Amino acid sequence: MQFLIKDKDSFVTIIFNRIIYLIKKISNLYQKTLKFSIMNDKINRLVSNYCEGKTTRRSFIGRLTLITGSSALALTLLPVLNDNTLSAEEKKKKAGTIISEYIKYPAETGEMRAFLAKPDGNKKSPAVIVIHENRGLVPHIRDVTQRMAQEGFLALAPDALTPVGGTPEDVSNAGELFAKLNYDQTVKNFTAAVKYLKTHPDSNGKVGCTGFCWGGAMTNQVAVHSKELDAAVPYYGRVPASEDVPKITAPILAHFAENDERINAGIKDFEEALQKNNKEYRIYIYPGTQHAFNNDSNKERYHEEAAGLAWRRTVEFFKDKLK
Repeated sequence: MQFLIKDKDSFVTIIFNRIIYLIKKISNLYQKTLKFSIMNDKINRLVSNYCEGKTTRRSFIGRLTLITGSSALALTLLPVLNDNTLSAEEKKKKAGTIISEYIKYPAETGEMRAFLAKPDGNKKSPAVIVIHENRGLVPHIRDVTQRMAQEGFLALAPDALTPVGGTPEDVSNAGELFAKLNYDQTVKNFTAAVKYLKTHPDSNGKVGCTGFCWGGAMTNQVAVHSKELDAAVPYYGRVPASEDVPKITAPILAHFAENDERINAGIKDFEEALQKNNKEYRIYIYPGTQHAFNNDSNKERYHEEAAGLAWRRTVEFFKDKLK
């Protein structure tokens, strides 16, 4: 097939304009794609920080609004983003209905703020105190508390920093707040949580305690100072003094990381004291792990296999001792 071109210059102009038009279209498309890509990267980083406990829900929504340019759009995206961060197993567990809320309970220093999660329904459940690390009551700990509720427990996560204003939005300087706490009063604030859960209307009267890092050490202190405690599961926490071990009445399940020299230095004396005083205990040391291996918001330390095994052992232990 042949085309008869009468005006070559006119034809070239038409083709040239058409090419320019297509280039502009492609350029606009590229700019939109680039803009979307940049926005997507910002959202991904924001979601990652939120999941790692580096920002609060309020701050998360505020920053998402700035990125998307609309608070309505941000609130629309929120459930989608939350769902996309869940694993298949977490989504399956999410199907189980739980109720969660912030409450206050009476303690040594006054009313303590705490995050409570429980299975939906009228059945009384065994209770578990969840004690946070040295960064306060961050989203990661609230997630652990909800997971505990999904396992069938009435779970309570007190905010140790309540006496000094509570866990701040920016936890980068949380250590300064922990330094202001009175240690003896803090222990009593947590033993008060045992009493609170013993008589809670949704509790079966059995109370366990678990905690991580700073919370693991505090779990050990709750075991020492509360004869009402029915089970204790400290994760890589500083062990109690050998002379305090005779005071422990609750069975102990202790998790330790293999590579945690400072904490592990006390294991030998702790175990000897437990044996000497005929205490019921189990100690597990997880190969290839570091301190905080259960914290899935800490990518550098999280060990999925060890965390999963320790969690299963913890749940089984509580279900056995708190029934």
